[in-house]
Amino acid sequence: MSEVFDCRDAEQLLPAMRRARQAIGRGELVVLPTDTVYGIGADAFSPDAVARLLAAKGRGRQSPPPVLVAGVATMRALVAEVPEPVERLVEAFWPGGLTIVLPAQPSLSWDLGETRGTVALRMPAERFALELLEECGPLAVSSANLTGRAAAIDVHGAIDMLGDSVSVYLDGGPSTTGVASTIIDATGLVTGDRRVRVLRDGAISREQVHEILGDLLEPVDPDAPLPGDGGARPADGPA
Repeated sequence: MSEVFDCRDAEQLLPAMRRARQAIGRGELVVLPTDTVYGIGADAFSPDAVARLLAAKGRGRQSPPPVLVAGVATMRALVAEVPEPVERLVEAFWPGGLTIVLPAQPSLSWDLGETRGTVALRMPAERFALELLEECGPLAVSSANLTGRAAAIDVHGAIDMLGDSVSVYLDGGPSTTGVASTIIDATGLVTGDRRVRVLRDGAISREQVHEILGDLLEPVDPDAPLPGDGGARPADGPA
């Protein structure tokens, strides 16, 4: 039976965080508020927990979840390299609605799915999420929804879709924006392509990204298919 806690209630906050930590430690799933949309999270270093997350959403290994982090120091530990333009993006938009794809640190012992050696990272601007990340470490977090349906923007929407597949639901009220994060692929800055691509439009506009990156941002191809995350709909993927 799932537990639901209202984190806005001071009397529920401490037990909520304790139960969420315990659930993550057991490899179970937690729904948490973020500044974009609600996310469903699991221990990023537990393959069984990540597999459970994908199964709850009805997704396969070809759609690996992104990873939420508590800060830049954690990002540096998870990726092979942080190019200077990415440093500028992080300074401008973290914490916030920008997910950045980079080559993963090859020595990491994790299995997020078919990542092709990359990891998508974001630091959320939501205090309950950040507190949980500080205490539990990096979490694999995807939008709280069934694949093909819009991401939940409040805890009730997440419960309706995910039910008892989630052990603990953290209610932080309606999402601040209700708009999923923008996803950019910055792997080319490491591999030598020297271009950054927008994979999904979201909370941070292309214009805002261009202000930081200038010509490093690949221009929009009007004939290209609608961008997404592994074929996911714009609101179905990273939170």
